[in-house]
Amino acid sequence: MENSKEKRTAPKKQSAVNTASNKRKRAKKNKKKHPVLYTAFLFCFCIFVAGMLTFMIVGGSVASYMDNFVNGDIAVNLDNYKDSQNQTSIMYAYDENDKLIEQTRLHGEENRIWADYEDMPENLLWSFICLEDFRFYKHSGVDWIRTIAVLIVPEYDGQGASTITQQLIKNLTDENSATYFRKFHEITRALNLERNYSKPEILEAYLNTVALGAGCYGVKTAAETYFGKEVSELNLAECAMLAGITKAPYTTNPYVDMEKCKARQKRCLEAMVEEGRITQEQADKAYAKKVKIKSKSSSAESNETTDKSEILSWYEEYVVEQVIADLQKEYEYDYNEAQRMIYYGGLKIYSAVDLRIQNILEKSYETRSGFPRSHYDSRGELPESSMVVMDYEGRIVGIVGGTGKKTANRAYNRATDSRAKRQPGSSIKPLSVYAPAVDKGIISSKSVILEEAIMLKGEKWPRNFNGDHGSGEYVTVEEALARSLNTVPVRILHEMMGVELGLKYCNEAFHLNLSEGDKDLSPLGVGGTQTGVTTLEMAAAFATFGNGGRYYEPYSYYKVTDRNGNVLLDNTNNKPEQAIAKNTSSELLSMLTTAVNASYGTAYGSKISGFQTFAKTGTTSDNCDKWYCGGTPHYVTAVWYGFDYRADLRTGSSNPSKTIFRHIFSQIHSGLSAKSFTQVRDSIDAKLTDVEQ
Repeated sequence: MENSKEKRTAPKKQSAVNTASNKRKRAKKNKKKHPVLYTAFLFCFCIFVAGMLTFMIVGGSVASYMDNFVNGDIAVNLDNYKDSQNQTSIMYAYDENDKLIEQTRLHGEENRIWADYEDMPENLLWSFICLEDFRFYKHSGVDWIRTIAVLIVPEYDGQGASTITQQLIKNLTDENSATYFRKFHEITRALNLERNYSKPEILEAYLNTVALGAGCYGVKTAAETYFGKEVSELNLAECAMLAGITKAPYTTNPYVDMEKCKARQKRCLEAMVEEGRITQEQADKAYAKKVKIKSKSSSAESNETTDKSEILSWYEEYVVEQVIADLQKEYEYDYNEAQRMIYYGGLKIYSAVDLRIQNILEKSYETRSGFPRSHYDSRGELPESSMVVMDYEGRIVGIVGGTGKKTANRAYNRATDSRAKRQPGSSIKPLSVYAPAVDKGIISSKSVILEEAIMLKGEKWPRNFNGDHGSGEYVTVEEALARSLNTVPVRILHEMMGVELGLKYCNEAFHLNLSEGDKDLSPLGVGGTQTGVTTLEMAAAFATFGNGGRYYEPYSYYKVTDRNGNVLLDNTNNKPEQAIAKNTSSELLSMLTTAVNASYGTAYGSKISGFQTFAKTGTTSDNCDKWYCGGTPHYVTAVWYGFDYRADLRTGSSNPSKTIFRHIFSQIHSGLSAKSFTQVRDSIDAKLTDVEQ
């Protein structure tokens, strides 16, 4: 019986083993049936690991950068801002007798005077702290609690994420773009600032730079503007009202909306009560107190500055922009720092303007005297124009950036603004084709070239100004330039020198700053550039034909000194580059003189009586832009004429720029002595030899 029982139970054990084995087999089989899930798991795991590693590396780098920046040198120097506050800069010029005279005074368009911390009443300090940043004395530049609250709860209605220290950074740098990079930069600067300055110093700087409406920056000017008081005389009600303006200075100030202003004053008083700085009774009394507001003066309007700066001339304004750019380049200032130095730094700027020439330019352009009859466009507007006059060593003696009386500062300057770049038309040919080809010995002025269009993509191209594809005859290079033929320079580019060489000369020798997109036959051969050029760039480039082939960087001031007389910037030793060979320069000068003297030349009729005159004209397709570039042994110039947008000037074959040139240069040369280009070159040679020795 026992044996039979064993025989009966044995299969059960075997069955259990088999069952387990079968389960494992099924599991393996099932596992093989889901390779997608397995692969997805591995992929997600790898992504997770890679993400963690990236996070650790990037996080470590950011943390290292922050540590170095925060604990490094002072990022924002409050002492410089305080020292440069309310210091008027002066621009000087030399008159006809070479006597130094004051040209203009440069002062900020913002009404601001610095108030010391000791002169600020305690209620004023706590008004701003309680309303703007109640943990000011507890954090180290960044209130992480508020920052995180704003990030997690977008509708968070407490104080904003920025602390007073961060707001000070914004005030000083004017960086207000809503980007994470800008916010990160602001945070690191704020932490750095707190490591280098005390809380009172930071609070003092903030209260002297905060915008408070009506053109007021800082509590001192706001106290004087709104209440007719010194900042030290402000009572609690006035302090709370000033603090309340900061949220919307141009719409919530006593001159614009007193109701909103009172509401903000009440909120400030409530915040002061909440922080235990005043009692409820004091708050109620201050709110009930009638604040006497000083009447607006004619110069203090709600949305305008209280200090109406005089309008700078085209030249003066360009000097300011050049000094700002050079301070940025020389001292690595940002734009706002450099601008503050000019308007508040007490600088002395020695302008290179020729006051007589600038006056001639401005008079002519204001009244359009000497301008040809112009056609109005479809908008009822007259064409615009710009002009730059230089000597042959880089000195800009006169600039105008538009017609009519200049009525605003920071006006659109069509002579120098990069936004004003226009296609040069045929005026580019001496720079992009003829000078490079002569300089490399490919052609000379007497070379003969077939005057016929090339075959391009199965068609003849280009056409000349008169619409033909060329005469099919041979002409000299000198005649081709004088007649402004399109066929000849395109043939030289295409068959003899190549567009690479043309673009190289335009950018490296003549500094036109064309783009790679201009490395083609149309931009370089006929002037249909993508990038365009400015009037200033063209004047500086054409100077090389009269000074022995040298390129001088244009300058508008001789030097700049600080208020203590230390030289900050100096252009008195403006060294040139040898752009093209002397012989090339002389040959191009001769060719461009033919364009003026020969009856078939496009610049014919523009000669200044008694003076050798050279020039190249230019007209763009559809008759949208007219150019005249050239000069005499005394001065070189570029004149542009056209609308601010592409529109037909309806001038036919005539060139208004040529007419403007002759009218203005005749006045400029009145009374000047005879002079040759040989004298110009010899004079420059002698100066450069003296410098080398």
